[in-house]
Amino acid sequence: MITLYGVYRSRASRPLWLLAEIGLDYRHVPVIQAYRLTGESSHDGLTTVSPEFLAVNPQGQIPAYEEDGLILTESLAITLHIARVHGGDLGPKSAGEAALMTQWALFAATSVETPALEILYAQSEGGEQAGIAVNAERLRRPLGRLQRHVEAGDWLVGGRFTVADLNTAECVRYAQGHPTLLAEFPDVSAWLERCQTRRGFKAMWAERMKEPA
Repeated sequence: MITLYGVYRSRASRPLWLLAEIGLDYRHVPVIQAYRLTGESSHDGLTTVSPEFLAVNPQGQIPAYEEDGLILTESLAITLHIARVHGGDLGPKSAGEAALMTQWALFAATSVETPALEILYAQSEGGEQAGIAVNAERLRRPLGRLQRHVEAGDWLVGGRFTVADLNTAECVRYAQGHPTLLAEFPDVSAWLERCQTRRGFKAMWAERMKEPA
């Protein structure tokens, strides 16, 4: 049995979306980030500093994944593993596809995620415009690469929706609230919409919205 640790309002959204796509049975343990519990906040379950969770991931970060003695603690490693072992068409059909899916995961993590998150954080804290502009500029080069790729086809790998699209879309999503940036890349916007209109994403997002912000 698969056990997935983490709440939907975290990078656990990535494997939770993938598990919803596949329809795989799993046990969900909603571990919440300890830093979110400040002031009058309360949580009856596990947090990232709970001894029970630290026994799974001593780094105290979510998500974490456990299956038949295997423990994984990085969200993109988790999704790549699930897709490869359980994902069917969402996973690779060849060594080449596996390499491309790893490539897009690393692209998302190293080129997209940090500036996109900085935009999200700046907007949630009141919109420091200089920081938003700097990080939007940092995103234009990777978004330009993504634009050139998806203007030639609907999906990133193999002509079908795969874990490569899921991982990359979840990183691009952080910048989705920028008022104009994605409009500069219409094929990226259309691709992101295709990803987010999928049943699996909608199921994940509905559960995410039930959680406190």
